[in-house]
Amino acid sequence: MTQPPNTAARRLVETLVMNGVDRVFCVPGESYLAVLDALADVRERIQVIACRHEAGAANMAEAYGKLTGRPGVCMVTRGPGATHASIGVHTAHQDSTPMILFVGQIALTDRGRGAFQEVDYREVFGGLAKWATEIESPERTVEVVERAFATALQGRMGPVVIALPEDILHADGGPAPIRPVTPARAALDPAFVEQVREKLAKAERPLLVLGGSGWSDAATTAIADWSERIGLPVALSFRRKDLISNDRSNYAGDLGLGPNPKLVQRVKDADLILTIGARLGENPTQGYTMLDRAGTAKTLIHIHPGPEELGRVWPTLLGASADCSLAALALSTIDPGRDWKAQAGTAHADFEAFIRPVPVTGAVNMSEVIRHLGEVLPADAILTNGAGNFAAWLHRFHKHRARRTQLAPTSGAMGYGYPAAIAAKSVHPDRDVICIAGDGDYLMTGQEIATAVQYGINVVVVVVDNGTYGTIRMHQEGHYPGADRVIATDLKNPDFVKYAEAFGAFGVRCERTGDFPAAFEAARNAGRPALVHLLTSAEDIAPNRTITGLRS
Repeated sequence: MTQPPNTAARRLVETLVMNGVDRVFCVPGESYLAVLDALADVRERIQVIACRHEAGAANMAEAYGKLTGRPGVCMVTRGPGATHASIGVHTAHQDSTPMILFVGQIALTDRGRGAFQEVDYREVFGGLAKWATEIESPERTVEVVERAFATALQGRMGPVVIALPEDILHADGGPAPIRPVTPARAALDPAFVEQVREKLAKAERPLLVLGGSGWSDAATTAIADWSERIGLPVALSFRRKDLISNDRSNYAGDLGLGPNPKLVQRVKDADLILTIGARLGENPTQGYTMLDRAGTAKTLIHIHPGPEELGRVWPTLLGASADCSLAALALSTIDPGRDWKAQAGTAHADFEAFIRPVPVTGAVNMSEVIRHLGEVLPADAILTNGAGNFAAWLHRFHKHRARRTQLAPTSGAMGYGYPAAIAAKSVHPDRDVICIAGDGDYLMTGQEIATAVQYGINVVVVVVDNGTYGTIRMHQEGHYPGADRVIATDLKNPDFVKYAEAFGAFGVRCERTGDFPAAFEAARNAGRPALVHLLTSAEDIAPNRTITGLRS
């Protein structure tokens, strides 16, 4: 049937178009067919990418939001569809990523009856999203969706969940959207900027820490140029290594899992820590042990777009709630009247020494593999990953030289990397997009290779296969060492080359470091989605760590 022109479903889609949405990631469902039908009328404006699992779709939407700074949009059906998609919402929340999840819902008239796949989405997503709601008055559809855009983008960015009762989608949708949502952004008080200048002028061992979301290219360039000019050492927060070029002469490294011990010591020794955007949560602070509350009260200047993050864990010397980009642009005008270039030079030299390849026991040296990627890929290549010990090699040994080249979940979500790569390649088809995935990590969303083939999204995935859940195995060996204590971490994997070929993708197997360059080049030039099956040894469980060493 043909929908009337002013239904809630059509108003919803009109609001998406008005706000510049250019793709929707979904798994279709009968509960929101009216919205899909409305999307059929705007095919030239919005591409609909149908995925093979709601977790894949939600991860793609999250990655889109992280890459573009605009809300990634995901649509799923009720009940199992929504709960499958919850992983992407959790990642968006932890990673401060703008995202909107639309969930088809039972009819309003059936609510409270325990209807087929009925879920209270306000209750389920209340702790995962910035806002979870349900459209109950169809004439307010535009109002609710516009509020979703504003909520996702303002303050600390994050996800919004909107349930769409099936019956209201066919009702009159009320007024049409008038203009795009322009999110409010807070700037720093000039008096605060002057206070920062005064503190910097007195500092002997300052450190700049950058993180979070909402950064513009102009702001990251300005803060990077300014800090390099005055020799202020800069560290990047967990999985934010693409905020500034890692080749900058004052770049000190990233505060992630397994960081450079010399960088950790630099943080502890700092007499002033100027932090913009980073929450200074568990991973960047090494389980809340790298800092102490008495120390931060004397040394920490914390700027964050979400006021609720200020003082959450660490007392501050100075604190301000402001947009990361506006804050960086303001601070980059400061002249502290001194420089710390000698310290910056030492910090960068420590970083360069830390990323040199390390020896391994097996036939594949992942530090050499990652170094090769950096040598052959252009600076704007996008690298994605999910979670697992394999990612430690990527994060330690790869240099990010350009903005928006890292897509990785600070939430530690397995299965994130491959859907993220598909989303990135759909946005930037002319750029190299490479996913580095563990064997356990990849098979959580590996079926999305069908999506990549269907839409001609030619990503390359390197599946690092060591036959184990590496992170858990490492902790297992550390806490309960011994071959007879290994349980639930060994994996029986498929032939990943045949797996890729079964979907119509290209596959190649690699078992030695020296064979990787040719295998990777063949994958890059395949002209279709490609997979490199890279067999590694579980003995080399992490950089400079072995199973044998953990047991001893």
